[in-house]
Amino acid sequence: MVGAGFGGLYALHRFREQGLDVRVFEAAPEVGGTWYFNRYPGARCDVESLDYCYSFSDELQQEWTWSEKYATQSEILEYINWVADKLTLRDGITFNTRVTAAVLDEDTLRWSVTTDSGEEVTARFVVMATGPLSSALTPDIPGLESFGGEVYHTAHWPHEGVDFTGKRVAVIGTGSSGIQSTPIIAEQAEQLYVFQRTPNYSVPAGNRVLTDDEVAQAKATYDERRRMSWRSGGGSPHVAHPKLTMEVTPEERRQAFEKRWELGGVLFSKTFSDQMINLEANEEARKFYEEKIRAVIDDPEVADLLIPDDHPIGTKRICTDTNYFQTFNRPNVKLISVRKTPIQTIDATGIVTSDARYDIDALVLATGFDAMTGTLAKIDIVGRGGRRLVDDWADGPRTYLGLGVDGFPNLFLVSGPGAPAVLANMVLHAEAHVNWIADAIAHLDQHGYAALEATPDAVDNWIAECNRRADATLFPKANSWYMGANVPGKPRVFMLFIGGFAAYLDICAEVAGAGYKGFSLLEPIAAER
Repeated sequence: MVGAGFGGLYALHRFREQGLDVRVFEAAPEVGGTWYFNRYPGARCDVESLDYCYSFSDELQQEWTWSEKYATQSEILEYINWVADKLTLRDGITFNTRVTAAVLDEDTLRWSVTTDSGEEVTARFVVMATGPLSSALTPDIPGLESFGGEVYHTAHWPHEGVDFTGKRVAVIGTGSSGIQSTPIIAEQAEQLYVFQRTPNYSVPAGNRVLTDDEVAQAKATYDERRRMSWRSGGGSPHVAHPKLTMEVTPEERRQAFEKRWELGGVLFSKTFSDQMINLEANEEARKFYEEKIRAVIDDPEVADLLIPDDHPIGTKRICTDTNYFQTFNRPNVKLISVRKTPIQTIDATGIVTSDARYDIDALVLATGFDAMTGTLAKIDIVGRGGRRLVDDWADGPRTYLGLGVDGFPNLFLVSGPGAPAVLANMVLHAEAHVNWIADAIAHLDQHGYAALEATPDAVDNWIAECNRRADATLFPKANSWYMGANVPGKPRVFMLFIGGFAAYLDICAEVAGAGYKGFSLLEPIAAER
């Protein structure tokens, strides 16, 4: 198994409980996955902490107490370490080790897995719990390597932290990590330049300390909270307004938006259930949003640059922030639109755009990830007939349910392309996938089968189904990382199942209940019997 984040840790626990022998390889020196690496200033989860935690053990739910509505990176990492210790998981993980290849032996239907330490292990099953946001992108800017000051990537932040006091700092990128880190860097830096290619919608997080009463109430009602989450569109207990956007009066509509805005967070895009499928409804949300943001930015021209006008609200993942837009009112902060004045080069002491030069001491790259497929592409995964997964996915990822791939028997993906993945609560999503995989393995063993392999027809039909559902929404209207649009040369394909978490789980359960419909159940090789 590859990866020791939320998905990998639960898989190790669940598979062990099933009596399986499990080896986990993790590139980092510790558990945590994305929460181990992403330590940039202001890093938080955008799912409420009461929901962004394991549900499989009520003991874990009752014993752990979250301090804030939206947990910081450090608190999430502390939680993950606590779980790893409590469930005695570390002894099953080989740290500081990156898997470089996984090659199928068709004669035995077993996988040979190679690591960067030179170790080679054989396994019947390979589970890729590599995370959809784990392959950081560094922009291809001429002269970047010649910069003589400090360079930091938000996805590989120094563990000892960074002090920008008295320094001239540039942040390149205004996605989630840029939006979260900018206000904190601005408080320290003597001068901050923010280089923005594409403005993003960001809603105040509304973060706060959880009261003892709130925590007690949540723990007393966790069963219902989880039930609602499993049956929801995104894996949290959110309930949209009972009517559609245009079915209510303008006053009721504003009241609903206002209530959701005060609650804070990404669920603003789900205030009404039709916001992501009806352009008129979406426009109502966008107008409300723009009014809110303009009210906190002093300079209307700066507001013009910061408010998106090229995609419907929510079709790129909405960011959450704490005083991000207000930061641009500070005298030591300047916004530079690289769409209007592109970066031409970086030299030893600064950044040169088409119309100006900016001398800096430190450079922060908040430039995101090669999402969904980037980490898998770095592993040489070879299936039937010498087919490489990276070649098989050259025109976009091909999966069945986001779990299996035709031509790659007993290779399973956790939260991979073709699943809801980043559109849902990733902790519950990982639990759902691991449970499905564990049940599938049990089914194979109970019936004497050697392997499970998605059929080409099932994969083709699933891709068509995902595309059909995506095309019925507004999501393809945005050049988002959901579409691979942030990676030069990457195929533009909507990589997620967008029909909702509960609907997806129902489909997965139906497939399993029908004897793993769409998968071939493979008999043991004769010589192995």
